[in-house]
Amino acid sequence: MFRHAAGREAGPPAAAYVVLFVLCLLIGQWSAATYSAVIVWPANGVLLAAYLLLPRRKAAATLLVCLGLNLVSTVLRGDSQPFVWLNPLLNLGQVLVAGVLARRLCGAALDLRRPRRFLCFALGAVAPAVFLTTTLSCLLAAWLRDYAPELTAFIWTHLFMMETLGLLIVTPNLLFLARARRFRDEATAPWLALGMAGLTAAMVFWVFSQPSSLLFLIFPPLMLAAYRLSPPWMAATILVSVGISCILTLEGYGPVAAAPVAEVAALAHLPQRLRQMPLYHVFLMVLVLTSLPLSALMAERRAGVARLARRTALALKQRRRAEAAAAAKARFLAVMSHEMRTPLNGVSGYADLLSQRHDLPEEAQAYVEAVRQAGEEMRRLVEDILDASAGDDAVRVEPFDATGLIRDLCAPAAVAARAKGVAFELNLDAPDTALRMGDPRRLASALRHLLTNAVKFTERGRIELEARLDAESLTLTVRDTGPGIAPDLEPALFDLFQLGDDSLNRRHGGAGLGLPAARRHARAMGGDVVLGETSEQGSVFILTVRLGVGAGESDGATEAAAPASSDGQVTRVLVVDDHPTNRLMLRIMMEAAGCRVVDAADGLQAVEQASAEAFDLILMDVRMPRLNGLEATQMIRSGDSASSLAAVLAVTADAMPEDAVRCLGAGMDGHLAKPITHERLYAAVDQAFRAAHARLAA
Repeated sequence: MFRHAAGREAGPPAAAYVVLFVLCLLIGQWSAATYSAVIVWPANGVLLAAYLLLPRRKAAATLLVCLGLNLVSTVLRGDSQPFVWLNPLLNLGQVLVAGVLARRLCGAALDLRRPRRFLCFALGAVAPAVFLTTTLSCLLAAWLRDYAPELTAFIWTHLFMMETLGLLIVTPNLLFLARARRFRDEATAPWLALGMAGLTAAMVFWVFSQPSSLLFLIFPPLMLAAYRLSPPWMAATILVSVGISCILTLEGYGPVAAAPVAEVAALAHLPQRLRQMPLYHVFLMVLVLTSLPLSALMAERRAGVARLARRTALALKQRRRAEAAAAAKARFLAVMSHEMRTPLNGVSGYADLLSQRHDLPEEAQAYVEAVRQAGEEMRRLVEDILDASAGDDAVRVEPFDATGLIRDLCAPAAVAARAKGVAFELNLDAPDTALRMGDPRRLASALRHLLTNAVKFTERGRIELEARLDAESLTLTVRDTGPGIAPDLEPALFDLFQLGDDSLNRRHGGAGLGLPAARRHARAMGGDVVLGETSEQGSVFILTVRLGVGAGESDGATEAAAPASSDGQVTRVLVVDDHPTNRLMLRIMMEAAGCRVVDAADGLQAVEQASAEAFDLILMDVRMPRLNGLEATQMIRSGDSASSLAAVLAVTADAMPEDAVRCLGAGMDGHLAKPITHERLYAAVDQAFRAAHARLAA
């Protein structure tokens, strides 16, 4: 019923409400004594504001003090019994009923900035409370004094409008003024607020100084003030306007005083001003019910615009931070990719070189093979982690041999399966050579993940890959005879880092990156990866992608072979790398293919040597001191270099897709990511020669 004492107090202290209540009683006494009429009864409005704003003890004390003061005023005014004590009790009851209804309908905060809440306050709290007390008072007066029905109806209407206006004008305005801190964000300029309030007051004074019916002229400046001013300023403007119009109307000026009054015999003994009050009450009711809700609505709109502006600014700030974080992440991934691949390149490369030697003891060959396989697994894990962290890059559509790609991917999987004693079978429902348009990198990554999982989890039985190539789609079905997938794992099967067994004694390793990466790549190519079926006898995964029809059929699968120049002479190769270990490894691999090799430690040396001697092939690193590989390639291509027509292959630890795009944009003919093996190097060199030949032909 009362406001909780723990809440934050708002508005003036309790004594201020008592002073305002006494002032309102004095104004009512003066109006009744001077003009024999009271237009508005503001005392109950002050008391209702005190009841709603003050905490429990202060509100109860204020209500009791004001009840006593009201009783004293009725005695001094000379009211007859039983109205001496009945009027104060009815006023107190009206305040309590209106206050309880307001708390129930308008919320504990009593925030009347929203028009709906203001209307709930007016229609759901004020009107029922005033209706109840006014009806009781009029019924008692008619019973005690034997009033005529016309006089009773007039008195009821006058009391209802008088007390309703008192509550609607005073209470919301005091609530707005008490909570003026809620409107600090609007920051209305004082000169603008004073100017609009002064303009409205001047128009009210001028209209109520004229005998003609010009009440409508008040509403344009009033609506302008409601549109621009905050509710506290609008409350002050309304109070001033009501005060001016009341005084002038009681003095006999203005349109209300000049309005004709219908002659009713039962009302003939009443003063003319009192009989003219219904018109003025209607004017005040329209003024209050339009200006205050409009001001509250515009304040809410301005607050919403301000909130939207703040949230937009915050969203833009968060977006800039996200973009900066994404850029930092991309830089971090690029640096980490480079830094991890550079030492891994030495491990895998030299292990690959040692594996080609036949003069090592059998035990040493086994050690070398173990190092080579571990390096290859490490390379795949690094690529998977970077691939999962990099997000979805753009699909690069290019022609490729789909059948050859599938065979190439099945070859290492078949070797790994047979090493475990598991049969591997490839069923191709496609031409021996099928040129298609798509992203071979994504397709190879997706299929490799499925085949790797099948080999990893199948201990006995067989693995089967069925490939069906249509005009615009490729369907790959991988069947295994592994242990199957647990039902509780199926919903999260394609989530990142989801492991079927993460216990300390798990049988199979992995980081939970394969299936999520495969699905992401497939969906990027317009397809998907789904679990077809699973049981204790094995699982079936289905990979689908959309491919375009190529311009023609290729001449067959290309085996990794030693590179050769187009004229059949010894291939002259320039190896450019700032790491001596990498230069030596590339030299050994290229010399093993019968090439003549010259090396350079950075981009400047590469430009100098390329200008002095014509090379058939340049193996170019990207990240180097003094001059990087991209700039060196551009200088070799654009100048009068003797090697300006050479095939340039980027051999770099920058392995992100955008790195490959930058290399090709700088004029290179191919991109090979470290770590490398002699098979991958020879295949990339052969592709670079073909790309250079196509470039020269074009």
